[in-house]
Amino acid sequence: MLNTGSPFPLGATLSPNGVNFALVAPNAEAVELCLFDGTGQHEQQRIRLPACTDGVCHGLLPSGRAGLVYGFRVHGPWAPHAGQRFNSARVLLDPYAREIVGTYDGSDLFLGHDAADPYQRNTRDNGAVALKARVAAAGNGPAAPGHARIAAGDRVLYELHVRGQTRLHPGVPAALRGTYAGLAEPVVLDHLQHLGVTTLSLMPVQHRADEQRLLAMGLSNYWGYNTIGWFAPEARYWSGRAGTTPASEFRAMADAVHARGMELVIDVVYNHSAETDEFGPTLSLRGIDNALYYHLRADDRALYANWAGCGNCLNLAEPRVLQLVMDSLRHWTLELGVDGFRFDLAPVLGRGASGDFDPRAPFFAAVAQDPVLSRTLLIAEPWDIGPGGYRLGEFPPGWLEWNDRYRDTQRGFWLRQGRDGATGLGDFAHRFTASSAQFAHHGRAPTASVNFITAHDGFTLRDLLSYEQKHNLANGENNRDGHAHNLGNNCGIEGPSDDPAVQAERSRLQRALLAVLLLSQGTPMLLAGDELGHSQQGNNNAYCQDNETTWLAWIGAHDPASEAARLSAFVARLIALRREAPALRSTRWWPAETAHGAPGIRWLRPVGGPMQEADWNGGTALAIHFESAAKGEGDWLVLVNAGPEAVSFALPAGSWHCRVATDPALDPGAALQAPQAGTVKVPRSSLWIARR
Repeated sequence: MLNTGSPFPLGATLSPNGVNFALVAPNAEAVELCLFDGTGQHEQQRIRLPACTDGVCHGLLPSGRAGLVYGFRVHGPWAPHAGQRFNSARVLLDPYAREIVGTYDGSDLFLGHDAADPYQRNTRDNGAVALKARVAAAGNGPAAPGHARIAAGDRVLYELHVRGQTRLHPGVPAALRGTYAGLAEPVVLDHLQHLGVTTLSLMPVQHRADEQRLLAMGLSNYWGYNTIGWFAPEARYWSGRAGTTPASEFRAMADAVHARGMELVIDVVYNHSAETDEFGPTLSLRGIDNALYYHLRADDRALYANWAGCGNCLNLAEPRVLQLVMDSLRHWTLELGVDGFRFDLAPVLGRGASGDFDPRAPFFAAVAQDPVLSRTLLIAEPWDIGPGGYRLGEFPPGWLEWNDRYRDTQRGFWLRQGRDGATGLGDFAHRFTASSAQFAHHGRAPTASVNFITAHDGFTLRDLLSYEQKHNLANGENNRDGHAHNLGNNCGIEGPSDDPAVQAERSRLQRALLAVLLLSQGTPMLLAGDELGHSQQGNNNAYCQDNETTWLAWIGAHDPASEAARLSAFVARLIALRREAPALRSTRWWPAETAHGAPGIRWLRPVGGPMQEADWNGGTALAIHFESAAKGEGDWLVLVNAGPEAVSFALPAGSWHCRVATDPALDPGAALQAPQAGTVKVPRSSLWIARR
């Protein structure tokens, strides 16, 4: 029997009195709690929740204990054109589930509608196969409140996939490869700490369900942008060791990251759910209260707004949906030890019923006033496919944003000279100093710009320089998916090459792009594996490739003579140089003009003297002189040459000492020698960084 219990907290809450269940379903006629055996396959009991308070159905099960497997059957009208899709033949997953039992296999049993007629209810019962929740035992206790522990100017992000980072790592025990525990292994964190990374940015780790289309092809949504359990760590990344759960292993991994003095950020997907469009499965929200949880089209409420491109959009303009998201974020922060979040397709989170984006939307206001979440690191992917979907620079103060214009500008400047799409010095300088046109407003700092050359979505750095065309046939979409054209440079040969000249040119460009990324003002983000020369064989949309295509190859990475080890050492030197030079990681905007001798930044022509207006149109070479205000700090000089020939630079007065040169022929031997006669020749496609 169930007692009345309490309408809060939502979800299943374990206490000495039993388990309290509370589900938001204001439009339901009734909600039944369904209890299953430990496997989740056999339904043992159905009990109607006895009370409903302010749209929350609730009840207390005195006999409930940790480990209990349960789901809900929600009764109500089947009226798709009115936005209602209740179907009591469906067992539904608690949106607040901390641990999830079962796997979505793409079968018709998961459909709420009839497979032959999407407007008719599917009356076949799916209790044996439906996703269910397991009542979680008491956790490790609250973590320290989430906060950005790394100073904004010191932060270096590293985007990685939990599985791909260690699946092939020879230093990780075989049973732990590809898991949260594997990521916590000392040999893995040693590598990241040696690089100088401060902040691990994990691709989605919330419980997902793969798309039916991928399952039919024997593939999976490897990237994980298809969430169905916003409180539950993805069990596929759990080692399964006795005495652990996905949540406890994730928390232990977070603690290991924190013990190294690093931050942990997770990529979260609150813009849509794994239930996809009107033809998708009924797993949870759709069957609980479709009209509440989703943005429905005004012209036909059987259809969904699709600003995410994934079939549906969560409606955060609804207070109860906003509560779900906020409670989830606090859970990951307080219980699982996360320090921040990267929000996938973040404009969706700020769209109201009209579809317009508002940086003062309820979600942004709720985060800003929350005593826990306001202190976390907040990063937006500032675009979606909705109306006016590109919103770079429009998120609230305190937020960081992925800056794709930085990516495109640097690729155009370094890789397209002499070709269509080439970028001039003016655009290069603007992005090098953190894109003030987008971010220098409302008190926002240069660090709001998350600079990147590559990310999970697109070519790896090695492939950017090796392939002119995408090679995505393994994805099963006839190579139609992914970006159509590579704004890169394959050095004249498509794919891998044994030609030493081609290899040298790719190495030169690789190092130049890494250097400019790590020396630019803003917050740099490295893609995992770029420091090793990882290749996906030209696949620029490897979202469904859970195999050697995406798993990082570590063989030889710790052999000092290997290319991977040399490249990693170079990245570590760049990050160390960034730490050494405050001017290169300034959290203040440089003034537009600086008098000679005054602290600031000066833009110089290679022959000497300040850049003139005409010099900014086109061009491939310039010197950037950072004049320091702090005694003993020293001035810094960055010499940039993206052209096809070496360029001689006249150096500003003083004794300059080269700290890093990207040309492999100059590093680390001659590059560390002081220049002579007040000039230095910088080879093609190279940077030269010096200190006075």
